[in-house]
Amino acid sequence: MKILLLGKNGQVGWELQRALAPLGHVVGLDREGADGLRGDLETLDALAHTVRKAAPDVIVNAAAYTAVDKAETDVARAHRINAEAVGVLATEAARLDALLVHYSTDYVFDGSGTRPWREDSPTAPLSEYGRSKLAGEEAIRARGCRHLIFRTSWVYAARGGNFARTMLRLAAERERLTVIADQIGAPTGADLIADVSAHAIRASLATPALCGTYHLVAEGETSWHGYAQFVIEQARTLGALLKVGEIAPIASSDYPSAAARPLNSRLDTGRLRTNFALHLPDWRDGVARMVHEILPVAG
Repeated sequence: MKILLLGKNGQVGWELQRALAPLGHVVGLDREGADGLRGDLETLDALAHTVRKAAPDVIVNAAAYTAVDKAETDVARAHRINAEAVGVLATEAARLDALLVHYSTDYVFDGSGTRPWREDSPTAPLSEYGRSKLAGEEAIRARGCRHLIFRTSWVYAARGGNFARTMLRLAAERERLTVIADQIGAPTGADLIADVSAHAIRASLATPALCGTYHLVAEGETSWHGYAQFVIEQARTLGALLKVGEIAPIASSDYPSAAARPLNSRLDTGRLRTNFALHLPDWRDGVARMVHEILPVAG
């Protein structure tokens, strides 16, 4: 089996290189690509050519425009990468009868209420980023290809920059931190996303009825403030010397941004767990492991 992986060097893409390897031959591409294949989602003709030349059995798109605030003014580029390019991938997947795997976001919802969002909950994105991601989902469904769309949220990885690394750096420099406390979600590791993706791909290839849209996040919930507190606690347990004495909770309105963030990022994972017979670990498990990995270079 041949798997075409786009965005191989991103947080999720890096983990997918590992998780997908046992399933078949992985052709991993970044923006530049290699051997006449290009993973640049802004060049639509070249993208279509790449898929046709690679002729994969599975296309995994881990590339995306993720600059949430910048997307408010960079609208055309965000939609080109997150929607138009995804439509190209879906068209080519349908032509090849390949399975398309794509990652979406809790930003397709408006963040109201406190109940976890289900796959069939009404969508109403608050930002251009959210609208571009929703348009990408709709493009896949409109093309009729076999697909897995995973909506996730608060993604982190030990590799590269992340919220925990930022908190540890600031905690070493400052006596007081302020962190948003009214946005609720589940920090979700890129490694968990990759492992679940590989499991779901194998199952969906054997049983096409499993294809569709799923919510994929770690178990449990917290705020960014709670997330920060947990990271600092873990670091101190490991002997980190931190200057911070207070982590003060603030409201989203106290930290204005160009793009509105959903307050309720809870996602109901019942469909994923039932259909694929999966257990999703508590968010603390993955974050604690990640802190162990990054602490020696966090400062």
